[in-house]
Amino acid sequence: ILDQRGDPQPYLAAATPQFNTDNWRISPDGRMETTYKLKPNLVWHDGTALTADDFVFSWKLFTSAAMGTANVQPVSSMEEVVAADPSTLTIRWKRTYPPAGTLTDQFAPTPRHLLEAALQTATTPDALEAHPFWTQQFVGAGPFRLDRWEPGAFIEGTGFDRHVLGAPKISRVRLLFMSDPNTVLASMLAGEVHLSADDSIRFQQGATLQREWGPNGGSILIKPSLWRSTFVQFVPEFLGTPGLADVRVRKALALTMDKDGINQALFEGQAIIADVPFIPKTMNYYPALDPVVTKYPFDPNRAQQLLTQAGYARAADGVWASPTAGRLSMGLMTTSGSQNEAELSILGSGWRQVGFDVNESVMSAALAQDGRARTVFPGLSTISIPLGEETLAAHGTAGGSREENRYTGRNRGNWSNAEFDRASDMFNATLDPKRRVAAITEMVRIFSEELPTISMYFNPVPFAHVAALTGPRLVAPDSDIAWNVQEWEVR
Repeated sequence: ILDQRGDPQPYLAAATPQFNTDNWRISPDGRMETTYKLKPNLVWHDGTALTADDFVFSWKLFTSAAMGTANVQPVSSMEEVVAADPSTLTIRWKRTYPPAGTLTDQFAPTPRHLLEAALQTATTPDALEAHPFWTQQFVGAGPFRLDRWEPGAFIEGTGFDRHVLGAPKISRVRLLFMSDPNTVLASMLAGEVHLSADDSIRFQQGATLQREWGPNGGSILIKPSLWRSTFVQFVPEFLGTPGLADVRVRKALALTMDKDGINQALFEGQAIIADVPFIPKTMNYYPALDPVVTKYPFDPNRAQQLLTQAGYARAADGVWASPTAGRLSMGLMTTSGSQNEAELSILGSGWRQVGFDVNESVMSAALAQDGRARTVFPGLSTISIPLGEETLAAHGTAGGSREENRYTGRNRGNWSNAEFDRASDMFNATLDPKRRVAAITEMVRIFSEELPTISMYFNPVPFAHVAALTGPRLVAPDSDIAWNVQEWEVR
């Protein structure tokens, strides 16, 4: 588990593997073997012992055809997962995989005793997903045990007294599903909700809470936890605007995106403009990236020059058009929500003013859960995804969102670049910190030059909690604010 500073701490394991020791062996050909000793007396919520066999089962589950996730890291780098005994887990790796010693929830155990029979009979992902384990019969090992799940309404949990880090001090929790940030705001002001989780409120609601609460009503923690970007479609069968395949057109779009205006309008200037895609300035190697990244300050004149070079001219109605690629008429999609929709309006209006014919659309929260629906947008799609170097590396060809991986890839537009793939492979294969930074630098350089997405800002996500709840603290970008939830208290 990652602590407040983003440093890995043992959770289910007794210790993390260390390079060039008996628990982390590296072969000359780049293959590896990592061994983990589990803490004693681990149990699932139903009282069944949690053993190394449950990790072995996870590997079989996530590499099965029924799951369709075999090409997703880290399991795609695993050659074999074996249990020498109930408390000893060994992973044999096909290739060097630097995060092998600090696996968090990317490779979690799955209860073999509940799902093995289902895996043996399932032939499609839908059949396996229909198993009630994934919803109302979920059994985990975390600090709270599922009591009740009313789909679309709430989940209730009870403190698990056999939790590996100790029983939580809060005995019961209720997780409410609220898609409207203003509903969350009203519930918090009324004292009906103690904590806004994930991105359930936006900056505007956080600012309102801070004003209404005053100094004693609660706290607002602002975390730059998501990277906001406008993705471009690269699959010809989905792409409705051929001109977007020309990098000069993409650069013209970037040069006419008023990021500062969006920042002021939505966040009172408190968002962090993401000149370097994916990587925030808090990373210690950021100074190596800044000089190589291509930046796109607001410059309509430069955009006009690029479009002219690409063979475009403004038609009688003011829209840029090319004799070969046609009009620059494109769809611009976002997911529902007041902040997203306000941003959509600003983007669309700004681009129309400089000659792009932009057609705005909003995807419902329910449809946004469908991976294919998120992937087949015909032009541009503005989304938020996790920041960081791992997400950057996942935007190579292998990370494309496609049917064979059930549209789970981070690379939503299915951009492909051989140079980037080589840098991504080097990043994923080397353990040397300097070479990893060199690979990140090269990925950033290529990504910013080719513009598969237009980097916007790091979303200042507010986490609000009432004064009666003690324990939540601001954490590093890679960490979860609830990493130590078992220590929280309500007074």
